[in-house]
Amino acid sequence: MAWDDTASKVWMDGEFVDWKDATIHSLSHVVHYGTSVFEGIRAYNNENGVAVFRLKEHVRRLFDSAKIYKIPIPFTEEEIAEAIKDTVRENGLTSCYIRPIVFRGYGELGVNPLNCPVNVVIAAWEWGSYLGEEGMANGVDIGVSSWRKPAPDTFPALAKCGANYMNSQLAKIEAIENGFDEAIMLDYTGYVSEGSGENIFLVEDGVLHTPSLGSSNLKGITRDSIIKVAGDLGMEVIEETIVRERLYLADEVFFTGTAAEVTPIRSIDRKVIGIGKRGPIAEKIQSTFFDIVEGKVEDKYGWLDYI
Repeated sequence: MAWDDTASKVWMDGEFVDWKDATIHSLSHVVHYGTSVFEGIRAYNNENGVAVFRLKEHVRRLFDSAKIYKIPIPFTEEEIAEAIKDTVRENGLTSCYIRPIVFRGYGELGVNPLNCPVNVVIAAWEWGSYLGEEGMANGVDIGVSSWRKPAPDTFPALAKCGANYMNSQLAKIEAIENGFDEAIMLDYTGYVSEGSGENIFLVEDGVLHTPSLGSSNLKGITRDSIIKVAGDLGMEVIEETIVRERLYLADEVFFTGTAAEVTPIRSIDRKVIGIGKRGPIAEKIQSTFFDIVEGKVEDKYGWLDYI
């Protein structure tokens, strides 16, 4: 990400400001207590134009996250969706990553957030493969983290909240320091949950398995897309609780997410998974997914919202 991208514009509370001016007060509630909800969205450039992937679903999840944390967004879903497209247009971007974030701003300090104003910001920038182009083709090396996901009565896993990602940061830092590209996290009972910022799928005898939404994981929009794509390809998908050792014995394992897209995993805890590189099912799903977003096949689900 270009942190000094001074030519870019950021949408803040209904108007565009220069990148360098898109600032908040250091005593904003979000800085001290992590009171933000956000989304990660991708836009893809294909022969039909620039399209935002599953825009409506991302905006809906943003509002759902805000509802859980009682953060009233001062715009409608339709206004935020249009502002997201406007941000891509304003910056002349094609394929890009888009970050809308809603947060409690400058008002008063103290744990109680209710008297602090709500601010909305949307930024967009060019961003390639989250775990690297080489990883997309040949797989990445992963470690199971010693840090667990929170129990369901602690932090709401279905909310994409800034504070929740402190838990993810612990796992990500540990993974990097141990020489891995990313982490897999277990839930509070010890079952497989997800990566630090991705959902996970296993392939066993041609069947896809993914942790159910009771495993302290995010209800991923790309996860949902891959379940639908796999169904179209005639593959069975089972959502269930998954024990750790199944990761090592699976024929294939791969991550999904807006940033990660479809990223194969070649090793976990330095144990080679399957053939040690992208397997045939991950490759087929990856190929089909990109055919959709690149406009090479019919967008039968209406996932592409053209700008």
